Amino acid sequence: MKVVQINATCGVGSTGRICVGISEQLNAQQIENYILYSSKTSGYPGGLQCSTDADIKLQSLKSHVFGNYGFNSQKATKKMIQYLEEIKPDIVHLHNIHGHDCDLGLLFSYFKEKKQKLVWTFHDCWTFTAYCAYFSMCNCEKWKSGCFNCSQKNQFSFLFDKSRELFDKKKKLFTGLDLTIVTPSKWLCDVVKESFFKDYPVRVIYNGIDLDIFKPTESDFKKRYNVPMDKKIVLGVSLEWGQRKGLDVFLELSKRLDDKKYQIVLVGTNPETDKLLPDNVISIHRTESQKELAEIYTAADVFVNPTRDEVLGLVNIEAIACGTPVITFNSGGSPECIDKTCGVVIDCDDVDAAVEQIGFICTQKPFDKESCIKYAENFDKQQNFRKYLDVYREICFD
Repeated sequence: MKVVQINATCGVGSTGRICVGISEQLNAQQIENYILYSSKTSGYPGGLQCSTDADIKLQSLKSHVFGNYGFNSQKATKKMIQYLEEIKPDIVHLHNIHGHDCDLGLLFSYFKEKKQKLVWTFHDCWTFTAYCAYFSMCNCEKWKSGCFNCSQKNQFSFLFDKSRELFDKKKKLFTGLDLTIVTPSKWLCDVVKESFFKDYPVRVIYNGIDLDIFKPTESDFKKRYNVPMDKKIVLGVSLEWGQRKGLDVFLELSKRLDDKKYQIVLVGTNPETDKLLPDNVISIHRTESQKELAEIYTAADVFVNPTRDEVLGLVNIEAIACGTPVITFNSGGSPECIDKTCGVVIDCDDVDAAVEQIGFICTQKPFDKESCIKYAENFDKQQNFRKYLDVYREICFD
């Protein structure tokens, strides 16, 4: 059996790390495999780069000018096809292919011609919409029957709204494939079954984390950031702060929580975010050190995730793996990351409930570290990545 994964990155970012994790499981079974990727050069031995960061930027510009998101990058796609012709894989496993690094028409016409067996992990909702990866915040359900007059068009196209055309092209290309879909949450699985992918088999495999890294990790965090020992740390972590991730909720919490009792810490910020934050919030810019992140999770008394659009929510899992209970909005797959032993789910935008639960968790301590850590075991990356090998075998030997 030969397996080729295709993703925007290799070993970088969440999907890039997932690809490498699956590849390592395949290597352990001595199964030949490769990762075709486009941006952010990787040193991973099994990675084969098909484009450059400079070309990705050019393709992004073309996409925004012409409004044809997903139908540029022919040069990179031809390189992918060249590698596929040389390798002749039994299975092609698709991940995130909407980083302006793929021409869907060219690639999927090739798959149909070759009758290629495909596995496709939907890391978001982009596959069955015209443009967007998320639609819960804008309460849009056009994707169920056909996108048009896209309310989020300006994020993807400077001039033209081609949402109807793109939706129809995707639907046609993605019909009639030898395809098994994987979703990282039950929530997304249910959503997929309402889309034009409803006739394909769908499996749920949760994304995993490295439990050798994300575990209780003591540090001098409070001392380094001059946080009094008796103050409770309220933590938020995101790769991209904004309304979708609930930055406005933390700004409101900074007004409502007693500065003498609580210290809000936000991780993953940048200079632009800093301009919006009040002085009573500690801002920590993005760190690539997962050990440092585990130290911050461990130092926190409660982790708050006011996300409004989420496929799963790995930050919830990372927090409980470090023994820290979670408060999360009831959005997407985020509630699937916790149960009653390690956190609470509150309604979206209910800041009153967030304030109440922060106070309750920090004073009454209803969740113990051992229960949090125990539940996180459901998301062990080695265990979950091995499930992909079972899917591959079922497909190859069906």
